[in-house]
Amino acid sequence: MKIAICTTLKNPGAPVSNRFGRADFFAIYDDRDNSWQYIDNSQDLQAAQGAGIQSAQYIIDSGAEALLALNVGPKAMRALQASKIKVYNAVAGLSCIEVIKMFQEGRLQEIIEANVEGHW
Repeated sequence: MKIAICTTLKNPGAPVSNRFGRADFFAIYDDRDNSWQYIDNSQDLQAAQGAGIQSAQYIIDSGAEALLALNVGPKAMRALQASKIKVYNAVAGLSCIEVIKMFQEGRLQEIIEANVEGHW
């Protein structure tokens, strides 16, 4: 299974980002072979609008089945749900590796609706 995480650096030990659409990177972890790949999201950092939808498209295109995030807006959430990607509430202050472990242990709660307003 591929799992996406919003992050600040291209490193599994990097902290989870507190934003989705304007995260610096998306880490994609594949638990089948314990591999990591990274999607650069720098083009959405200063976008006036549409950052969440574009970021959702990156996650969809990556083949991820789950997203671990702290905050996801309404348009991004609709796009992810339409593609059957489940969103789970990550834990602030933890690294990508730590939230992956919590996810695998079933300790993250699924988010079923946006938890921030659009343009957050």
